[in-house]
Amino acid sequence: MPPARKKRTAARRKSSGSPAWLWLLAGILIGLGLAWYLLSRGYIPQPRVEDPVESASPAPAVDDEEVAPAPAEENRPRYDFFTVLPEMEVVVPEQELSDKGQAQAASPSTLSGSYLLQVGSFREVSDAEELKARLALLGMVARVQTVTVNEATWHRVRVGPVQGARQADELRQRLTDNGIDSLVLQNPD
Repeated sequence: MPPARKKRTAARRKSSGSPAWLWLLAGILIGLGLAWYLLSRGYIPQPRVEDPVESASPAPAVDDEEVAPAPAEENRPRYDFFTVLPEMEVVVPEQELSDKGQAQAASPSTLSGSYLLQVGSFREVSDAEELKARLALLGMVARVQTVTVNEATWHRVRVGPVQGARQADELRQRLTDNGIDSLVLQNPD
């Protein structure tokens, strides 16, 4: 019988270099150190603002008879938004609102009308809902109206409608006392 052999243990490979977590930690520390250095020196990155380029030569004068509409202009949709919106929302100046409120106090039947108070307009619905909740804590019923303007969605927070300029002025003053700016609008309905 052949002699019994001893089992050999496999030679362990030595790791070449440092562990990966150490390199990761060193990179994070270097990045944080660089950020701290730049911010402590007052370097805060600002977005670039491009100035519009003006053309050096003015456009040549053309007779009115020779001007033909460009084909691109004909294909563009005609928006009546800019004509409809001013008819729907009428901003009431504060002076006029105060004058109407005083006149209505003298003779309540002479001035009547329905007013809305817009207290905010937000791109994010969560911001609008937050303001609506804040108004609810003040005892005011608000609603969020979602509109699209120039392909951007806005969420308007409105309180009202209230009857009469006097009530609108009182409501606006109550909002101002609570640190909320508002815009008085005539109700289109």
